[in-house]
Amino acid sequence: NFRQAKGKEIELTYRYYISSAALDEVSLARAVRAHWGLHWVLDVSMNEDKCQIYQNHAAENWAMLRQLSLNMLRAEPSKGSIPAKQKRAWMKTSFLEGVLHAGLSQLIEI
Repeated sequence: NFRQAKGKEIELTYRYYISSAALDEVSLARAVRAHWGLHWVLDVSMNEDKCQIYQNHAAENWAMLRQLSLNMLRAEPSKGSIPAKQKRAWMKTSFLEGVLHAGLSQLIEI
């Protein structure tokens, strides 16, 4: 991975991934980007990295709730970013109901 920050030297880093899937280079790169893309969205929109909950299964439970809420926000058909949809859901009960309806409808179809 090459990275150059403004005013600094080019930096080369290596990352290693373990997987049981038989993937070619392109498929592995896509899988890695998709995986880290999800974590980036959760961190930026829901401050996942700042969470200080570690006891018992609480961290896993909160992670699952964050992913569920992200999926519900994505299922809601209006345009707008995830943080914008979060703010609308906080401010307007009718929009929150729409997010819940869209998300739960998606779960029922599965």
